[in-house]
Amino acid sequence: MQLSQTPTIGALWRGWRDVLSRLGFATAALDAKLLTQHGLGLSALELATQENETVDESGAARVADLLQRRMTGESVARIIGVRAFYGLDFALNAATLEPRPDTELLVDLALAAMPEGGTVLDLGTGTGCIAIAVLANMAGISAVGVDLSPLALQAAQANAARHGVAERLTLLEGSWFEPLPAQRFELIVANPPYIASAVIETLAGEVRDFDPQLALDGGPDGLAPYRIIARHAGRFLQENGQVLVEIGHDQGASVSALFLEAGYEDVSVRQDLAGLDRVVCVRHMGAGIECSF
Repeated sequence: MQLSQTPTIGALWRGWRDVLSRLGFATAALDAKLLTQHGLGLSALELATQENETVDESGAARVADLLQRRMTGESVARIIGVRAFYGLDFALNAATLEPRPDTELLVDLALAAMPEGGTVLDLGTGTGCIAIAVLANMAGISAVGVDLSPLALQAAQANAARHGVAERLTLLEGSWFEPLPAQRFELIVANPPYIASAVIETLAGEVRDFDPQLALDGGPDGLAPYRIIARHAGRFLQENGQVLVEIGHDQGASVSALFLEAGYEDVSVRQDLAGLDRVVCVRHMGAGIECSF
């Protein structure tokens, strides 16, 4: 993009908007505004009210670096390092997925399910967005978050501190239930990897090239994590405790079947605002369940 060495703020972001638009980015104007704000350290109001002020060469270069990253397909949230979820901002890093609006249904259901004074277990916590959103919206409860990645746990710890819930969130490094002590929870939640391994290469570049594969790959049929959860969750649930797992839109029947085969009786599927299957809900009625598959 050709600009004078000292463009105005307005000319800078509009120039990049036009570049993105020509490249086919549907959100070209919004992307250009957000990345210009970030590069220049401005708020949305400051961007609007300071349009006629000039940008020095170093500022223009910072914005150019950000926009060039966007042109490769990297998402705005990942470039900025923050994604909004459930009314809260969550810091990202290379080991975390971006929290997405579909997952807010899981938080709604978790808040409805949590009893006063209970503890929720968040498997594959990533940014911590699910557990932290629940804690931030419900006093008097606690949470345990488990993740295989120490880098993801760093993000979760920082996000918990940002939102004032660090004292109520315990973070453990390990695979699924392995790092847990003998403890029972009122609620277990998870947004596990659920993309079939062979499908990952067909995903949009923004996901395929920049999201951590560990957080995407659900095994050959996309169901490997659900088998682990269905097999072991009963040993970690209080009687009448619940499991809530996010699923792909076409996995409602198959994930429900896994829990039914594991011995659970109260299994249902909830739809998101688009009417797509999004969360499988399971209630634990009795003694510890562990199946052999």
